[in-house]
Amino acid sequence: MTMPIPGSEVFSSRAVDPDELARSLPASLATHTVTQEQVDGLDPLTYEVVRHRLWSVTDEMGEALKRMSGSPIVTDANDFDFAISDELGQEVQVGLYNTMLVGAVDLAIYWTLRHRAANPGIAEGDMFLTNDPWVGGGLHQNDTMVYQPVFHEGKLFAWTSAICHEPDLGGVGLGSFSPAAQDVFSESLPTPPIKVVRDFTLQRDVADVWVRRSRVPMLVGLDLRAKVGANNVGRERILALIAQYGADTVKAVMKRMMGDAERRLREKLASLPDGSWSATGYQDQSHEGDRGLHKITVTTTKTGDHLTFDFTGTDPQAGVVNCTYGGMRGGVMLALLPILAGDIPWSAGGLMRCFDLVSEEGTLNNATFPAAVGRGPIGPAWLTGSLVAECLSRMLDRSLELGKDVQATCCGTWDTAVVAGLDERGEQPVPFLNIIMEPMAGGYGARPHADGIDTGGLFCIPMGRIPDVEMTEFLYPLLTLWRREEPDSGGPGRHRGGVGASVAITPHGTSLPMGLVLASAGKAVAQNAGLSGGHPGNSGLDVVARHSRVAELLAAGTMPTTLAEVSDTLEIGQNYATSHLAPGEVLAMTWQGGGGYGDPLRREIAAVARDLREEKITAAAARDVYGVVLSGGTVDEAATAAERDRRRAARRARSASGSGGTKVDVTSGRRLDDNLVEVGEAGGTAVACRHCGERLGDGDGLALGEYEGPTTGAGPQILTDPADYVDAPVVFRQYCCPGCWTAIYSAVVPADHVDHLGTLGGPVAAAGS
Repeated sequence: MTMPIPGSEVFSSRAVDPDELARSLPASLATHTVTQEQVDGLDPLTYEVVRHRLWSVTDEMGEALKRMSGSPIVTDANDFDFAISDELGQEVQVGLYNTMLVGAVDLAIYWTLRHRAANPGIAEGDMFLTNDPWVGGGLHQNDTMVYQPVFHEGKLFAWTSAICHEPDLGGVGLGSFSPAAQDVFSESLPTPPIKVVRDFTLQRDVADVWVRRSRVPMLVGLDLRAKVGANNVGRERILALIAQYGADTVKAVMKRMMGDAERRLREKLASLPDGSWSATGYQDQSHEGDRGLHKITVTTTKTGDHLTFDFTGTDPQAGVVNCTYGGMRGGVMLALLPILAGDIPWSAGGLMRCFDLVSEEGTLNNATFPAAVGRGPIGPAWLTGSLVAECLSRMLDRSLELGKDVQATCCGTWDTAVVAGLDERGEQPVPFLNIIMEPMAGGYGARPHADGIDTGGLFCIPMGRIPDVEMTEFLYPLLTLWRREEPDSGGPGRHRGGVGASVAITPHGTSLPMGLVLASAGKAVAQNAGLSGGHPGNSGLDVVARHSRVAELLAAGTMPTTLAEVSDTLEIGQNYATSHLAPGEVLAMTWQGGGGYGDPLRREIAAVARDLREEKITAAAARDVYGVVLSGGTVDEAATAAERDRRRAARRARSASGSGGTKVDVTSGRRLDDNLVEVGEAGGTAVACRHCGERLGDGDGLALGEYEGPTTGAGPQILTDPADYVDAPVVFRQYCCPGCWTAIYSAVVPADHVDHLGTLGGPVAAAGS
């Protein structure tokens, strides 16, 4: 009798009880444990030394993988991660690479302990391989994990794991991604955990089956062996640590690391006022040919020292924009690690004890088998993380001390393009496949005290990088025409979001058209939202220049710098598309910057002038968005003050509102965010504008000036017309204080979007209504 297909039943790891899991293991699989007294009795110096040694083991595993892998995804982009887990799979130490993977690694180990302990067994010298996102380990099938049990004196002591994104594992689409997929059977085959190493020997039959599926078998084979090698390094270092300090001491340190992380996070949460914050975002298009919007929504509730993330109301699974439970959990960790645990060691097993997840089965970020999940990590999981980050930032913005970790949304996705064809530069044509990694250089969101980092990377890969242009041109028949930061791409605000960038490539060294696959989001609806009135960052844009003049320009010694120079036939790439790129044509990708923080009209004039000098913004944005007037490169302060007054008056004139109302004393008010404070009054509290003292409302609602208009009203960073991508109307919506007309909330959202201002006073009502 065979067991149920993984993913065909509710994933039982969702509420893992370590004690129950330990009791369920067969007697033949003995585990090494320690008592709480041993954990509490650790010498502080020994604890710190061993803790840092364990941390260094994950770093060494990472270096081993990078040295052995031939894939630019690993060697250049750092899209991988590692973990050391205890005997039950709880993550003791994780790497600083792709943090979304942290939410799924332990799930695969839990599943393996439950379903592989008896048959085929878990023994010393084994390693398991999986790419089944319903089991865990990764967020879609291209995330492949190799992990091993570490035994000491015949007892299961720990697990090590190594995981990275593979460039291609089969399926109908290039890079294993099919923009038209409606179920997992159009994608790479998900493989439940299988033994790839037995008795310290790589199983050649399993390895051959594994690489046979890929269009780039050499890279996949190298990555497999690199992950095996990285696990070998992890095992050797852990056993050396045991030999030096003793098994009980090392295990006690592992348990205390998780306990300390949990304690410190709970203390931080307990110091904040209880509350509830909500956020909603969208995937524009779910598959090739779709013109719909697909919603993910979350309500984050903090009670005492615990968080609950409730995704009830999220749309049903659709097309390729789905992720499994592990992806949703990974999205939560994407936000929680840098925002709440930036000053806490990343012992994820302890941090994950501090929150619960509530979600309906069969939804975009909790998809059931056999949903297509190819876009899982950089679609619904990423959006999940961005929405959770928005909620956590609103929660922390109430605290002067913890507000330093507040951040507007970073680039909302990783803009994906895959090209594949024949490289004819050598004696014999050879096939190639390249995932364009330049969009790793996304813009970071602005903070209450600083601008976002320009082209700083991806929120989920703290140590991510982009490839070297010359190396890309050496490896593939491509020529890069430009790669540059784009002005105005950062969200306007009192602090500006970090700018994004663009790249333009053309075939060079092949006479045949290349296959082209596009996958993205954030082209119709903003995914890089601002905070406290800050505007969203730019919309993404992919364009293919057909019938181009690039060959003639290059032959004449001219390097083009704009699409207008290249062609009069510009084809806008949809979010999900299968296309081609012929010799002489150009693919140009512009990816997202970060959201802004605070009202742009309150940005320091000198900062606007500096941005203009450094080409972070254009002159048009300086005047039309920031209200700064320059003459001959010098700020005209009087004209600027008048321009800003004029723009505030324009906000008043266009808004559904009356004039200002009651003023209150805000000098002793409690901060809610950059613009709002909570003040005491007879019978309760009220919310007021901290700039002008306007009383805006109480728990029954906020009376704000409301404006809704074309998306271009958000600024020149909106590069696209939403009607090119979706059928639903999309608008720029802004709420302002009706006293001083400071922007409280600014967003590019569907016209039927329900706004969330969290605990700032309840629902929004037009002022004067």
